Amino acid sequence: MVYDYFQNKKVLVTGAAGFLGSHLVENLLKNSAQVVGVDNLLTGKKRNLEHLSDPKFTFIQADVIENPDSYLPSNFVPDLIFHFASPASPPAYQKYPVQTYLVNSIGTHKLLQFLKAHNPDGRFIYAGTSEAYGDPLEHPQKETYFGNVNPNGIRSCYDEGKRLGETICGVHFRDLGIDTRIGRIFNTYGPRLDPDDGRVISNFLKQAILNQPFSVYGDGSQTRSYCYVDDLIDGFLKFAQADHLSGQTINIGNPGEYTVLQTAEVIATLTNRPMTINHLSTPGDDPTRRQPDISKAKQLLNWQPKVSLEEGLIPTIKWYESVLK
Repeated sequence: MVYDYFQNKKVLVTGAAGFLGSHLVENLLKNSAQVVGVDNLLTGKKRNLEHLSDPKFTFIQADVIENPDSYLPSNFVPDLIFHFASPASPPAYQKYPVQTYLVNSIGTHKLLQFLKAHNPDGRFIYAGTSEAYGDPLEHPQKETYFGNVNPNGIRSCYDEGKRLGETICGVHFRDLGIDTRIGRIFNTYGPRLDPDDGRVISNFLKQAILNQPFSVYGDGSQTRSYCYVDDLIDGFLKFAQADHLSGQTINIGNPGEYTVLQTAEVIATLTNRPMTINHLSTPGDDPTRRQPDISKAKQLLNWQPKVSLEEGLIPTIKWYESVLK
C-alpha cells in the first residue's frame, strides 16, 4: 500500500491507539505522512503503538470531545482528519454509552469546526459503520439503504451516535463546504483486535486458544462478513486520497458472508481445536444478516478485499497466541 498522496501531508488520526486507528497510523507513516494520533485510552491500548518509533509520529492522550485547539500543537494544521475515535464493540459501547454518543456527535462537530476554521480545504474521513443499517431488511446492504435501527435500544448509543455523526458530516459538506467522506465499516479482524472485544472473531479465537467452548448466541444461523484489517485500511487510504469524492459514503468491507457456526468451524479447523458449542440467548437488536454491497467501492476506488478469511486468520491467530499464552 504505497500512496504518494500522503507524503509530507499533515494527518490527524483520532482513536489512534485503537485496533483500526493503530493500523491506520502505521500505514500513514509508511507513506511518509506526518501524523498526530489522539486517543483518550478509554478503549484504546498504548501497546498498539509501542512498535512505532517514527519521528513523524506524535501521540497525544486527550479526549476529542474537547476543542482541538486545547490539545493539538499550535503549529499543527491537518490536511486530513481521520475520525476513528469511538468504542466499537457492544461490550465497550454499552459500558460507555455516554462517551460513545458524545465522541460521534460532539466530537465530530468540533473536529469539523476546527477544520473549517483552520483549513477549510482539508479532508475529513469519518469511520462510519455497518451498524447504521441496523437489522437490515435489505440484503446485501447498499449505501442508499436507510437502515432498520432501534433508536432507543441497547445498541442505539453506537448505532444512532454513528448515524448522527454522518448527519453532521453531511451538514458540513452541503451547507459549509467541507470535504467530508464516510466509510461504513463492516466487521474487521486482524492482529491487535482486542481479545475482549466481544464480537464473533475475537470471542472464538480467544476461546479456541484457551480451550473453551465457543459462545454462540442463538442458533448460530445469523451471518457476518469479515474484512481483514490490511484490506480495510487500504480501502480508507484509497478513499482519502481520491479526488472528486467529497460528500460520498462508501461501504468498506468484505462481501464474503458466513454464518456464525461456519465461522466457528473455520476457526476450530485453523486452531486444531474441537468445536464444542455453548449456546446463549441472543442479545437485543442483534442483526440477523450482514453483508456489504461493495459495487460503489469497486467503481469509485477500484478497491475490493484481497485477503480471504482463512488467510487473514493465520496472522491473527499468531498474534492472539502471543498475547494469551
